[in-house]
Amino acid sequence: MRWFRRQKDPAPPGKTDTTPPLEPTSDSPPPEASPLSPEPEAAAVSFAPEPQPAEALPEPEAAAAEPEPEPRGRYFSRLRQRLSKTRQSLAEGFGRILTGKKKIDAATLEEIEELLITADVGVQTATDLIARITAAQVDDADALQEVLRTEVLGILSRHAPPARPASRPHVIMVVGVNGVGKTTTIGKLAARFTAEGRSVLIAAADTFRAAAADQLAIWAERAGAGIIRHKDGTDPAAVAFDAVEAALARKSDVVIVDTAGRLHTKVNLMEEIKKVKRSIAKRLPEAPHEVLLVLDATTGQNAVSQARMFDEALGVTGIALAKLDGTAKGGIVIAICQAFSIPLQYIGIGESIEDLQDFDPEHFVKALFSAA
Repeated sequence: MRWFRRQKDPAPPGKTDTTPPLEPTSDSPPPEASPLSPEPEAAAVSFAPEPQPAEALPEPEAAAAEPEPEPRGRYFSRLRQRLSKTRQSLAEGFGRILTGKKKIDAATLEEIEELLITADVGVQTATDLIARITAAQVDDADALQEVLRTEVLGILSRHAPPARPASRPHVIMVVGVNGVGKTTTIGKLAARFTAEGRSVLIAAADTFRAAAADQLAIWAERAGAGIIRHKDGTDPAAVAFDAVEAALARKSDVVIVDTAGRLHTKVNLMEEIKKVKRSIAKRLPEAPHEVLLVLDATTGQNAVSQARMFDEALGVTGIALAKLDGTAKGGIVIAICQAFSIPLQYIGIGESIEDLQDFDPEHFVKALFSAA
């Protein structure tokens, strides 16, 4: 994001950066800190965010300030606007295929199926939808689109997010490949929780990517959340363990654990992230309570592959689909909901705080199939 590119480059190896963005409130942890340490709290470093220079803060202004509850009309209006690329693509396709059609024949249904596939609904899902339209024996364009809306809504409504348990702290482990928007999603979630009056602690367990912890620290400051971070290169499992330990000591309501982005096809990297999950459970047996997978909508069907691999490795409990505003292939939402029994909890439709929205199937279908 723009504001992160303005941050100072990390100091070259062997040199010390004398102007860190945040100052530790306790001594730095020994490099050998481990989640098996008998006194994990000694390894944790808690940072109290220091005010950043105005030019270093994220844009737009007040990104972490939760807006007042907005009318549902505004909610829908923004969702519809952000889905404009997908909506226009579908509207133009339906217009081209159905205009002047007096009868829905096999050739028409084949064109509709192709249109759905190009919107990243997926081959199997598109085939199933066409089969249901055929079974409904529609005879005009309006009836066809109404059946399609109904069937898509049924798919999207299949798996509702479970009620969040009253555990304290409630631990959310956030995972995903590089570049999908995990850091931004974590910052926006933290802002939402603090706006609800909950105390939030963020664990900067991505210790390998340069400036990852610094980016989280900026979000933590703006969201009014605490942050636990170690030195770069520290075992990420140790950071996660110490964050849970600190949350228990502080009686925090929510812990959000960041993790390093990793290719879902790399077995060794997936084993490392499993270790982070085990480390959390070592300190709090029922945690993590949620494993939230962040996916990038612009990657299309590759997002389905990522979801499958992460679910097999970690048992994903929810999905956040980011960057829906940047693609004409928003049908990936339908493909994901059809392929997995994992609830789609959040959709990202822009950069501001309010653009991380709870997924609402009815509003999504209405926005997707409304007139351009």
